[in-house]
Amino acid sequence: MARPLVIKVTAGADAPERCNQAFTVAAAAVASGVPVSLWLTGESSWFALPGRAAEFSLPHATPLDDLLTVILTAGQVTLCTQCAARRDIGPDDVLPGVRIAGAPTFVEEITRDDVQALVY
Repeated sequence: MARPLVIKVTAGADAPERCNQAFTVAAAAVASGVPVSLWLTGESSWFALPGRAAEFSLPHATPLDDLLTVILTAGQVTLCTQCAARRDIGPDDVLPGVRIAGAPTFVEEITRDDVQALVY
């Protein structure tokens, strides 16, 4: 079995190529059977809300909404607790399947044996 990936995306519409790359890598890994945990932080936090990923557009890239759907089918998507609070996003606001968790959970995930962490 492939080693799990924990991917933290810190960029949103402010850095579209970096943002899209994180979602693309996460979706490709999920599609390949790799266990994936995608963390939405900073400006990517907005993509935890219904409809927000559909508003994102990047030429010659798979739509972010499609990538997020793939990730949610077999991976874990987490919205950073502090990032959510700064944006007044609560648990009832996020897409089904998105959890809100903080640094202790992130540290727990990235310090497991054989985990690869990527930050975009």
